[in-house]
Amino acid sequence: MNAAVENFLLPGGGADITALPKVSLHDHLDGGLRPQTIVELADEIGYEVPERDPVKLTSWFADHADSGSLVDYLKTFDVTIAVMQTTEGLTRVAREFVHDLADDGVIYGEIRWAPEQHLQRGLDLDQVVSAVQEGLEEGVDSVRASGRSIRVGQLLSSMRQTDRSKDIAELAIRHRDRGVLGFDSAGPEAGFPASNSREAYDLLARSFLPATVHAGEADGLDSIRSALFDGRALRLGHGVRLAEDISIAREDDENTYVSLGDLSQWVKDREIALELSPSSNLQTGAIEQWGDEMVDHPFDLLYQLGFRVTVNTDNRLMSATTLSRELFLLSEAFGYDLTDLEVFQINAASAAFLPIEEREDLSETISAGFESA
Repeated sequence: MNAAVENFLLPGGGADITALPKVSLHDHLDGGLRPQTIVELADEIGYEVPERDPVKLTSWFADHADSGSLVDYLKTFDVTIAVMQTTEGLTRVAREFVHDLADDGVIYGEIRWAPEQHLQRGLDLDQVVSAVQEGLEEGVDSVRASGRSIRVGQLLSSMRQTDRSKDIAELAIRHRDRGVLGFDSAGPEAGFPASNSREAYDLLARSFLPATVHAGEADGLDSIRSALFDGRALRLGHGVRLAEDISIAREDDENTYVSLGDLSQWVKDREIALELSPSSNLQTGAIEQWGDEMVDHPFDLLYQLGFRVTVNTDNRLMSATTLSRELFLLSEAFGYDLTDLEVFQINAASAAFLPIEEREDLSETISAGFESA
């Protein structure tokens, strides 16, 4: 069990958030390693980590990730990716990842990662995907043996700066019946629009494999447009800067008028889910135009306007967080109650890359869990 997992209560002495059934849609495998595991895997391959003490290593990740820059934030992944280059390393990380999700109350998780970044020690693309799937299945079996329930699947990410998107799309299609649920595009956003990978997205669309695209995090509205119309994204990875397309006018203390631009109206009307990651958005500077505290995050604006908002961790190690903690921080900032938290989970279940009948079953399970809280 991950000792870092802790229980969070709703502000004001409410329900135990950690015990509530939750859905995780945006959670990077290489951003959720246990520090002790990093040290042990590094020893096995002769890799020198920045800190050998797991507590100090935890602080190292948090300090370096909290930079205000996505580019600097991404540099911390050099360490985690370095120890995920063997079958044994990948399988262990994936297995522990499932355990940590279950300890956080997650009953359904989509785990994203970039296979092309794990080929440094001789494995090929298919081998790394199989190694991760083995670990995920071992984790699920172990969780279920303990009397709990969890279901997980892979989202394969292409790194938008490496021009291998078609290879990763083909890889995802090959493994769609062996644990892969969909496709993602990650990495530096500015200068690498989804239109650069149009061939890959065309292939995915013809194969009916769903895609989510990182957009509206480190770049603005044009990035979101490209994700939707070139990438055919069914969800937006972060998408927080969609708020740039929302105008707020206050005439006096009592009257406030809000108007949506064409892009934000489209996202709202189509119920395209926003994979918002509050702590990460603060760390990377994604919301700097609105402020630098949780209460400044556009999350509540988007929620109150009826967008399909979901709550995610992005990278639990780098942000020193859990899904329960993210829900707690939002509740603390905006006064959310149990009903609001249930909406966020139902939104996530409705946007999962599952058949509609399974999404409906997931939503019913969530509602039953919240009713008994």
